[in-house]
Amino acid sequence: MSNIRVALIEDHDVVRIGLRTVLQSQDGIQVIGEATNGLQGLALLKSTPIDIALVDIGLPGMDGIELTQQFRKFQQEQTQSNQIRVHTKILMLTMQSSEETVLASFAAGADSYCMKGTGIEHLIDAIRITHSDDAWIDPAIASIVLRQMRQSMVKPDPDKRTIEIRSVEPEYEQVLASDPVTEREHQVLELMVSGCTNIIIADRLCITVGTVKTHVRNILAKLCADDRTEAAVRALRSGIIS
Repeated sequence: MSNIRVALIEDHDVVRIGLRTVLQSQDGIQVIGEATNGLQGLALLKSTPIDIALVDIGLPGMDGIELTQQFRKFQQEQTQSNQIRVHTKILMLTMQSSEETVLASFAAGADSYCMKGTGIEHLIDAIRITHSDDAWIDPAIASIVLRQMRQSMVKPDPDKRTIEIRSVEPEYEQVLASDPVTEREHQVLELMVSGCTNIIIADRLCITVGTVKTHVRNILAKLCADDRTEAAVRALRSGIIS
């Protein structure tokens, strides 16, 4: 199995060097690039095949959220022209845990969100889980996102980098009526809304991770959602999950 290629985009030298030292000691993980500001980070991601980019939000020049937005636009252009080499995933690594920052990060296209205060074992888990096409959301962040969704506070604001995820439209309700969420999918969906990863869901429901991924795909299709966060919001707003 090939190594997970990681890039570190972090302006604090001590933090970046510490991360590099720890990650390079892990089997199956290889740090292949570093940047100390947003512009360098964007250039690195555009020019180098990278599996996971650890991105600090508070970067000088171009912050991590704007970097993610710009890189996702670049990836979309590459995909449309059939030139994309690898779908790099973005793992936000930061001390910031405000609702606005968290939601703006996911709206920009971040795949996972991890607090800098987390243990190194959790960070390694976050990297491996994100690489396996799942999302890692720090438990503290998961509670923020869930509270925000329950209060229906995710609204567009020209002065804030947030995103509105609409509730289930009438045509989607028809899809759900013809192909409703099963009892097992409902159990999986409840755990998704609580911020659980596929591994945790599999453990709690005593099923395999592969089975969980199948249920998640079915749930996304039934809710006409592009990702887990959008599915969770629609589930809450449509009353599927209360």
